[in-house]
Amino acid sequence: MQCNERIKGLREDHDLKQETLALHLGITRQQYSLYETGKRTFPLEHVVELCKFFRVSADYILGLPEGMPYGHSKTKKRER
Repeated sequence: MQCNERIKGLREDHDLKQETLALHLGITRQQYSLYETGKRTFPLEHVVELCKFFRVSADYILGLPEGMPYGHSKTKKRER
């Protein structure tokens, strides 16, 4: 699931209109609609603000497994 789809799902789960979130983010409803439909990418600052608004992690919105240790490969690097 894409970031825009997760945010749309959160909005719908909370029975909110696009206009409500657009006002919260300080953008137009039309701009918000472009983000939610995937025609434009949500700017990072908006993703952070929506995480706070919905009280969810960025991992959830980005579709990453929560609590995963990043930067660690499951395979060992070969020594030279």
